[in-house]
Amino acid sequence: MEKLRYERPVIKKLETNMPNKFGFRTEYNPLTHLHGVAVKDLLKDHGSPLFVISETRIRETYRTAYKAFSTRYPKVQFAWSYKTNYLNAICRTFHQEGSWAEVVSGFEYDKAIHNGVDGSKIIFNGPDKTEQDLQKAIKNDSLIHIDHLDELYMIIELADKMKKTPKVAIRVNMDTGIYPMWDRFGFNYENGQAWDALNKIMRSGKLDLVGLHCHIGTFMLTAHAYSTAAYKLADLALGVKKKYQHDIKYIDMGGGFASKNTLKGSYLPGSDVNPTFDDFAEAITSALINSDFEPDNLPLLILETGRALIDEAGYLLGTVISNKRSATGKRTTIIDIGVNILFTSFWYNHKVTPAQPFSHYTEDTTLYGPLCMNIDVIRESVSLPLMNKGDNFVIHHVGAYNMTQWMQFITLRPKVVMIDDKGNVHVIREKETLERVEQMEKVPQHLKEFDL
Repeated sequence: MEKLRYERPVIKKLETNMPNKFGFRTEYNPLTHLHGVAVKDLLKDHGSPLFVISETRIRETYRTAYKAFSTRYPKVQFAWSYKTNYLNAICRTFHQEGSWAEVVSGFEYDKAIHNGVDGSKIIFNGPDKTEQDLQKAIKNDSLIHIDHLDELYMIIELADKMKKTPKVAIRVNMDTGIYPMWDRFGFNYENGQAWDALNKIMRSGKLDLVGLHCHIGTFMLTAHAYSTAAYKLADLALGVKKKYQHDIKYIDMGGGFASKNTLKGSYLPGSDVNPTFDDFAEAITSALINSDFEPDNLPLLILETGRALIDEAGYLLGTVISNKRSATGKRTTIIDIGVNILFTSFWYNHKVTPAQPFSHYTEDTTLYGPLCMNIDVIRESVSLPLMNKGDNFVIHHVGAYNMTQWMQFITLRPKVVMIDDKGNVHVIREKETLERVEQMEKVPQHLKEFDL
């Protein structure tokens, strides 16, 4: 019989100004299985830490989002945001669901082509498109979203050189009541920059203006701002129709939808208060339908949301290294997951769940990663059951940006697996190795030998 672990008595301070005398509920069931697969088996087979992606959750979330928009608007198309997570298995899951590709660099463009996406179904955003990138996009009939005038002039020159008519849109920034306003990218609506770009495109006679695009912010906590943006893009589209008798074929509302994560500093959990797909869909589609578009000639509505589609499908499994006490006596738990692989811990309070049964005792805990850096903090303060060395846990909602912004720093990046709808586990990215890291390095001849 296993000896029971000693758990010291814990005195919990009563906090005032909480929603009720008991405070937030901190007790929950352990998460021992992910989609039918035991957490401890996953860690035993693939090592710790380990990223796990649920294919089932991806498809469920995508279909929920598509239904929210398609039941309110007759012409809807999603385009998967590659920068959010560009592992091929994940991208291809979204493409199987019918999503196009939205890319912001030549590297991402090549990945989309390599994944088998037809060039005409790739949206090319971003301020840094090289001449070579643009030539490739023009040749493949991709949708090029122009960010600045220098890019516009380059495309006009390439149209002459290649004897082709590029399909283009402009990115528009605008005041939607959200501050600080995102005005770094594209052309401003209020000061006339957008109309200046549109006039130059139309009067050149060398480009096919097919769309208008905006991306008003990130992790947006209000849907109303999208309503304002949609009205303003509709106004531009109707203005082009009136002035040039030219139809804008699509309006691209970009992304920025909040996931169910909780931002640092939030009073309530994101799962309770963040807008839903229905909220965003209602705001955007109502604005477009209530504009003066002819009922039988509505533009295609494109959505580039990434975070809200993938965050909940991602988990990060890890192991407790040790427990300590800070100088003030606060419990600190060291885990094998650092900010180098969980970049989003800088702005989210990720939910953490033990992967084995635990007692009802909880304590205010700081979760530190394994890196020799003082900023390696996964949670500054979280009420958790007492976990001991070797115990496992699951960090929730990590599917967005962590696998594109992670760094090989101090530790090697871990393996990524995907669980399909039958419960089968597939390795979709191998664990990093020393050989892989050093593959790009070169050592000068005079540095190859030394004597200590």
